[in-house]
Amino acid sequence: MRILALETSAKSASCAVVEDGAVLARSFQCTGLTHSRTLLPMVDAMLQNAELPMASIDLFAVAAGPGSFTGLRIGVSALKGLAWAADKPCVGVSTLYAMAQNLAHLDGALLVCAMDARRSQVYNALFEAQSGTLRRLCDDRAIGLDELTAEVRNDPRQKIVLGDGAKLAYDHLVQNGAACAIAPAALRYQDAVGVALAAENAERCSAQELSIAYLRVSQAERERRARLERESNQESI
Repeated sequence: MRILALETSAKSASCAVVEDGAVLARSFQCTGLTHSRTLLPMVDAMLQNAELPMASIDLFAVAAGPGSFTGLRIGVSALKGLAWAADKPCVGVSTLYAMAQNLAHLDGALLVCAMDARRSQVYNALFEAQSGTLRRLCDDRAIGLDELTAEVRNDPRQKIVLGDGAKLAYDHLVQNGAACAIAPAALRYQDAVGVALAAENAERCSAQELSIAYLRVSQAERERRARLERESNQESI
């Protein structure tokens, strides 16, 4: 099965084509340029350079959250368009599960996936690597760094932190007595290859059904709710 995957959940953007677990083509950038500017040209150039026609793609996959609200919307919208035009199924996978694919080969390791969620929190999930596969230990969540530290501090397994929030989480864990390692830079960040690998056995859906898995409301929505609450309180005075 040939899978085209997109990853736009944070600062970096990437795309890849994976067939039966093997990478056929991949493009990655982390320059700070907006995903709306770079993503589709990256996909087009990757397919052309590898001489992979869009018609040869069997499945379209995307990191569907958690992550940057804007980044996720760009990635999911782009994938919806590609899948719709090709009349092919698609898959939205957990950003954290896809990220953990980077270190699935480290048998017995506790993988601490972390994305900066601001306000002293990280988007997080824990996985145990088992000879190339992953055992999920908790649901995707937004969790405080103190709470995460208390949860993993006494776990005897080798602990490896990865993700775009890895440095933030690693520093806090080590400073508070939770011995761990940080993944090397080449394997630390979200990547479309991991998205494709995570999609291999995932439930498929149509482009119309594909949705984003937000773990909490956006800052704009929080501010709107706070404004409406203030206005309501003022009217009741």
